Amino acid sequence: MKLLLTSGGITNTSIRDALVELLGKPIGDSTALCIPTAQWGHPMCGPASVRGFVAGAPPWGGMTSMEWGSLGVLELTALPTIGAERWIAWVREADVLLVDGGDATYLCHWMRESGLADLLPSLPETVWVGVSAGSMVMTPRIGDYFVEWPSAPDDRTLGFVDFSIFPHLDHELMRGNTIADAERWAADIAGPAYAIDDQTAIEVTDDTVVVVSEGQWRLFTPAA
Repeated sequence: MKLLLTSGGITNTSIRDALVELLGKPIGDSTALCIPTAQWGHPMCGPASVRGFVAGAPPWGGMTSMEWGSLGVLELTALPTIGAERWIAWVREADVLLVDGGDATYLCHWMRESGLADLLPSLPETVWVGVSAGSMVMTPRIGDYFVEWPSAPDDRTLGFVDFSIFPHLDHELMRGNTIADAERWAADIAGPAYAIDDQTAIEVTDDTVVVVSEGQWRLFTPAA
């Protein structure tokens, strides 16, 4: 897939331009599916925030309020009950998957349980836009620091990329998201890792990784 891994969504012109480039066409000509599933696994989320994301309501719905040609909802927890012959066609027809934040381990569980994780490698032209946990789920590990789902067996996620992500760097509403906190988190991760703020995204196409930012970010690399 083509990945646009963000902390806060499409928050500035640079990230929006990167999205349009990945799509290869205007947003208004693109078909999108939004995935709110990760929210159900996080104690700070619930019915109101899920509705806000799906409906494009502030402060949750920045991506879903964009001028998509078509926008639908894909709830991963429902997929195992309806049959792959229905939902796989929906995913294949979409130009972009908009994957919201919440708990990355919960999202990882349902991506595997639903079969979506197995499908993704067969979608080379589809764009995955993650927000927070929706980005972190594509990494190998998120660190115990970010695990909120009580049933998570550990902090491992899908590993579609070879680096980890510390989102919401220096966010004014989040204690414990300073660069010092990120440094301690990265030491536990023991692999390549990015700390990114809400004005930053990481674009991944094939083996190329590009940081797109109008804000602050930092790359941590393990000691040799």
